Amino acid sequence: MKKNTYTVGQVNAYIKNMFAQDFMLHGICIKGEVSNCKYHSSGHIYFTIKDEKAAMSAVMFAGNRGGLSFYMQEGDRVLVTGSVEVYERDGRYQLYAKEIEKDGEGSLFLKFEALKCELEEMGMFAPEYKKQIPKYIRTLGVVTAPTGAAVQDIRNIAGRRNPYVQVILYPAKVQGDGAAESIVNGIRALDTLGVDVIIVGRGGGSIEDLWAFNEEPVARAIFECQTPVISAVGHETDTTIADFVADLRAPTPSAGAELAVYDVYDLFDEMANLSHRLKRSAEWKLDLAKSRCGALMGRLSAKSPANRLNENRQYAANLEQKLIQKMDGAVRDAKYRLGMFAGHMDGVSPVKQLSKGLAFVTDADGWRISGISGIKPGDVVRVRLQDGTIVAGVKDVVRGA
Repeated sequence: MKKNTYTVGQVNAYIKNMFAQDFMLHGICIKGEVSNCKYHSSGHIYFTIKDEKAAMSAVMFAGNRGGLSFYMQEGDRVLVTGSVEVYERDGRYQLYAKEIEKDGEGSLFLKFEALKCELEEMGMFAPEYKKQIPKYIRTLGVVTAPTGAAVQDIRNIAGRRNPYVQVILYPAKVQGDGAAESIVNGIRALDTLGVDVIIVGRGGGSIEDLWAFNEEPVARAIFECQTPVISAVGHETDTTIADFVADLRAPTPSAGAELAVYDVYDLFDEMANLSHRLKRSAEWKLDLAKSRCGALMGRLSAKSPANRLNENRQYAANLEQKLIQKMDGAVRDAKYRLGMFAGHMDGVSPVKQLSKGLAFVTDADGWRISGISGIKPGDVVRVRLQDGTIVAGVKDVVRGA
């Protein structure tokens, strides 16, 4: 007896019909985590929905994209409503999605939006209430879980940027029952302690994991805190009520530490640069002052009585030197002229003539007798010769040679 044989297509069609007759599979809602998510150029979205034990292929056609209110990404926890059907050609079944929402986000998101609007209307997000984060701090308060990456990142970055900053941790519960109360207690305790800045935060997670930072008591504690508060909750894409109320939002706990703690080595470099500039400026001003002082000293010295006296003394000395030079010149000229006169006089000197045998004749009164005029016999005459004088009486006067 021959067995009944079927084609692959017949079997796939049979299985597809069985799925089509199961009404539960036509309006099913499946919860899981998204992986291998791909947005096709046609507008279709292909992804896999999985949990700890199994995985299922899924697709949302472009015509159903209205049922998706967010950009679906790898790792999202979602609720997918649709139908499970067999793709007859490949013999594979998959989930055909009509609506997709984040798991647990529906009611929480509405609660988030309602509280956000309420607090915003109360002015708790207003910029005028934001306190300035001090540039240089000595103590940094941290409200977060005592274990985990967030506190380690804050400690490491704060220590690397400024090892002189003291980090004070308030070990708070940041997830689950009692987390909001624990965070509030931490904020108030550090505010009372008087730290310079407080970082409130934790690492990333789902909206449920981060929900403590969306609670109204936490928002009010941050708003009423006298110390500047930096909110550093989750990853960059996560947003909480604490972010809106805080004086400054950091995308991550690591970024919060960078915003709170100034890099002291940059400060050292800046101080060294300022010191160098100050030294150069002081040296330049000192040189300028010395130059001006030298100029003023020169002007003062030029106008001082001692300098005037020295100048007058020098002037007098110069005049004296000139006078001496002129007197010496005049004496030399006089000596020269006297020599010339002496030579000339020597040529006509009576003494010189007397040495030649001539005589100098005067009357009795000493007046020179140059001729016989006025001389008569009996007059007394004096005849001076080279070696003496003869006193004689005139015996006779003879005219002519």
